[in-house]
Amino acid sequence: MRWIYISPHLDDAVLSAGGLIYDQVRAGTRVETWTLACGFPPEADPSPFAQALHFQWGFASAEETVRLRRAEDARAAARVGAQTVHFDGFPDCIYRRGADGEPLYPLDVFVDPHPAEAGLPAKMTAALLSRLASNDVLVCPLGIGGHADHILVRRAVEGLGRPLWYYADVPYVLNRPEALTPLVRAARPTVRQVSSAGLSAWVEGIAAYASQMSTLFESPEKMREMAETYGREGIRLWKFR
Repeated sequence: MRWIYISPHLDDAVLSAGGLIYDQVRAGTRVETWTLACGFPPEADPSPFAQALHFQWGFASAEETVRLRRAEDARAAARVGAQTVHFDGFPDCIYRRGADGEPLYPLDVFVDPHPAEAGLPAKMTAALLSRLASNDVLVCPLGIGGHADHILVRRAVEGLGRPLWYYADVPYVLNRPEALTPLVRAARPTVRQVSSAGLSAWVEGIAAYASQMSTLFESPEKMREMAETYGREGIRLWKFR
């Protein structure tokens, strides 16, 4: 039996549940993180929005961004003991374009999914099905923060029609804690305590995402403070049925 944490991007699973993952692995559970929106984009000039993000993250191109962020994810997952699976078929939304060649998300990612992507969750569902075993335990992002990719990935995982656990998306649950309540009103929470070793490994795992630090937490010191405060209360997972 595997516990599989579904991650929209190359950091979400470890950001959100790295301490719990560490403790699960230490207890003998096989844990994997599966990242969906991490494919290499077609060879085309990235949009100005994507280029601005590359500059902020310290990368020179879309190819370099995906390649080095995959390497960051592998290092982070190794620190908490998880195996990684990176799906190739779905680039990050900052790279996706419509049939007319125009970027689908030219200015922002915290928006409703574009109508042109109505069929994308079903394609993601099919990709997940090709790798799943019947006894795998799946953990899905709640979609706190309203990132288009997080919403699409949640729809894809729910399309499997299987029992699911849900995790709160970090750092969005830390920045907007009020956004959690309406998403879990009908769910049953379970709190899983994180060991001190798990908390340390979690912080070190998050630190492996060096390119994302300023975007997500402002600084390593701020990240450590937020992660330790959040993790001391244990990690909550939710079930809706």
